[in-house]
Amino acid sequence: MFAAGVAALLLAAGGSRDEGTSRATAAAGWQGLLGARPSPQLGERQIVVLKAASLADRLRRAGGVASERQMRSWTTVARRKQDEVLVRLAFRGALIEPEFSFLRVLNGFSAPLDARALALVERDPGVAGVFPVRAAYPAALPRSAVAFGPGSGRRPGVALPGFDGSGVTVAVLDTGIDLTHPYIRERLLDGIDIVEPGGDASARPNPTISGRPERHGTEMAGILAGSRGPADLHGVAPGSSLLPIRVAGWQPNVEGEVAVYGRTDQVVAGIEAAVDPDADGDAHDAAKVAFVGVVEPFAAFEDGPLARACAGALALDTLVVAPVGNDGPAGPSFGSAGGPGGSAAALAVGAVDMRGRSPSVHVLLRTGLRVLLRGEQPLGGALAPSSALTVPVVVMPPVRAGEVAETSGLSSYFGPGGYSRVAGSAALLPRGATSPEAVREAAAAGAAAVLVDGPLPAGALSLDEPVDIPILGLPISTAATVRQEQRNGRPVTLSIGAAELRANPGVAFVAPFSSRGLAFDGGVKPELGAAGVGLATAEPGRDEGGAARYGSVSGSSAAAAVVAGAAALLAQARPQLDAAALRGALIGTAAPLGDAGAVGAGMVDVDAAAAAEAVADPGVVTIGRPAPTGESLRPLVIRNVSSRPLEVTLSPDPRGAGSADVTIAPRLVRLRPGRSAEVVVSVRPAGPPRAPSALRGTIRLKPVNGLWLRVPWSLAVPVSDRPLLSRVRLSRRTFEPSDTEPAVLQLVAGRVDGSAERPQVLALERLDVELVRDGKRVGLLARVRDLLPGRYAFGITGRDPAGRRLPPGAYELRIVAYPVAAGEPYELRAPFQITG
Repeated sequence: MFAAGVAALLLAAGGSRDEGTSRATAAAGWQGLLGARPSPQLGERQIVVLKAASLADRLRRAGGVASERQMRSWTTVARRKQDEVLVRLAFRGALIEPEFSFLRVLNGFSAPLDARALALVERDPGVAGVFPVRAAYPAALPRSAVAFGPGSGRRPGVALPGFDGSGVTVAVLDTGIDLTHPYIRERLLDGIDIVEPGGDASARPNPTISGRPERHGTEMAGILAGSRGPADLHGVAPGSSLLPIRVAGWQPNVEGEVAVYGRTDQVVAGIEAAVDPDADGDAHDAAKVAFVGVVEPFAAFEDGPLARACAGALALDTLVVAPVGNDGPAGPSFGSAGGPGGSAAALAVGAVDMRGRSPSVHVLLRTGLRVLLRGEQPLGGALAPSSALTVPVVVMPPVRAGEVAETSGLSSYFGPGGYSRVAGSAALLPRGATSPEAVREAAAAGAAAVLVDGPLPAGALSLDEPVDIPILGLPISTAATVRQEQRNGRPVTLSIGAAELRANPGVAFVAPFSSRGLAFDGGVKPELGAAGVGLATAEPGRDEGGAARYGSVSGSSAAAAVVAGAAALLAQARPQLDAAALRGALIGTAAPLGDAGAVGAGMVDVDAAAAAEAVADPGVVTIGRPAPTGESLRPLVIRNVSSRPLEVTLSPDPRGAGSADVTIAPRLVRLRPGRSAEVVVSVRPAGPPRAPSALRGTIRLKPVNGLWLRVPWSLAVPVSDRPLLSRVRLSRRTFEPSDTEPAVLQLVAGRVDGSAERPQVLALERLDVELVRDGKRVGLLARVRDLLPGRYAFGITGRDPAGRRLPPGAYELRIVAYPVAAGEPYELRAPFQITG
């Protein structure tokens, strides 16, 4: 799916109750620039994280070294500790059957939890936390037909002479893959199907609509390791071995249909499989790189299951490379990065437009004498007519609530009498209808052009069989004006000139759809950029003549696949580097980009990474929020990964640190081969930072007679004087205890400020609903972790935290919101009366 901003709040849906409340958990997708994502069917699934040690925890304590026997023993102990919790919960009345059990990257499980089970789990002494299961979507724009030329079908452009990734295993956590495609089949190992356990990780067809297979995994595998393609096309690491792990695919949505997505628990299970493919408890066979092609939009939480899983994988020597997301620019503090790329341990990648030329047309959009839009616009499709045209604009009706327009079919383009609504016109699709299928249907109905909300990179949206009509993205405000003009009865006309290949003004800049900003811990995201617009790759299936399909794809997932391939090349060239060192080398040697700040370190440069003699761990310095004293301190470890003694000098880069005083102590470290030293980075803002904002800069590392390295740092200054809770309403202030007809507490938690094009997101680390009587706290009724801004509802049953009916009297609900990045909590109270 593609989005480039937040136009509406997240809507909580679904239900889960404890003894005192019934809770509506966040299940819907964000309304983005180009429409709503499909609403997944998540049920009441939660991920329960235990306090007991995982395999990764035990390995950290052992200094990172263990035998096969030790690892298997530790995994067995982790399972026994998990079983003890499950038995204890069953004894107390919560009989839980885990859907997935996690032992390696974290200790926990996922399961649907009803009201009573959720309450008991939250109170169990062995439980560290209960977290929501969200949907994760493939982070690519729809593909276009391949044409090897200056306008489309670009090659990844990353290589390391003499190395092709041989001997390195890359796990591909994505949709199913076309296992028979000649471009990738020789690189594929036996796969693992998480979505349908027991399967072979092959791409599944849409069970309801023929001709719509899962595509994303095949596309990403081609970018990673394709070989012997047309015109000598090949992937970044054509010698690497790919381990397909299907963590997303066609699954039910809330409308009773199907959509392509994965779930948090499925992605965590995929990371578990990547670090221990044969599931024997020993992680010595872990994939060196785990590419995750899906994104939980905006969910860049620092302590959730995905973040813990990425940190666990890193401890087990697997580097998780993930797209930052396709939700566009964000506000000056917390940004639009998604999970798992938003994890501090993951390597998040943004998409950079590296095309020297791109197809565009001159566009004039007007109503009467009023000009709504004029100028050069990129063509979103693969083809366009060679002559100019002028046509009326027809606004398609909006998508009904909960409906995914791309499954509505061709009938929506025809009226009751069988006449086309769009014949000979430019069809402005409704928000949520931007897909290849919707474009194909509009063309089949006779549309002369297709318009969508939001900017599209050239060639980003098209079909396997291109339609010969122009596809254009309108600015959000312009699309809204067109719809308003139609409601007012004023016609709108579109004029388009002939298409031309022109110099691409956005070359070497971050693509407009690519997410950016800070994760919720205040860390820079993405750390790296790579080519991510119009990359040529494999497509699943065969054409009518039986030939394998090829196409091009755009998105931050395509860029992440490039970096995952680069990591495989580096792992082959420098086999002594562990996963953390791979990450540090790739970040530290990145080449700065023209739009500094959109990507933390810059463009991936695998040649420079292969020559790195020192690395920083972590590869970025996350300061978090400003300290009350004004000076924030963070440790940074410098590692010598060369075969010679090093003297490394450290200094702040003055370009970009003008708003803060940055010091490093010590400024010179001497390291023998394989050794490390810790330095302390101090950041003191030059004055009281104004919220919302973010201070960012770079620390430079210079080994004597060696290459410079760059370590980005960041300090988040989110809003702190605006309410984190609003629209708090209790449906009834006086009621009797009832499990079947509870009073409903409704509220909006978190904030989305800024604009649709540049949202300022402030999520919550935790939301507590407490019961208070006579000014004294009775206990906790409900707790929800890692909340994205949205509307939430809680059913107040009239019972106390232990499940006992409340005696008549006056009470209060104390609602406390804890913002991410350790800000001050915000609370409101809602009084109510219990009657006899």
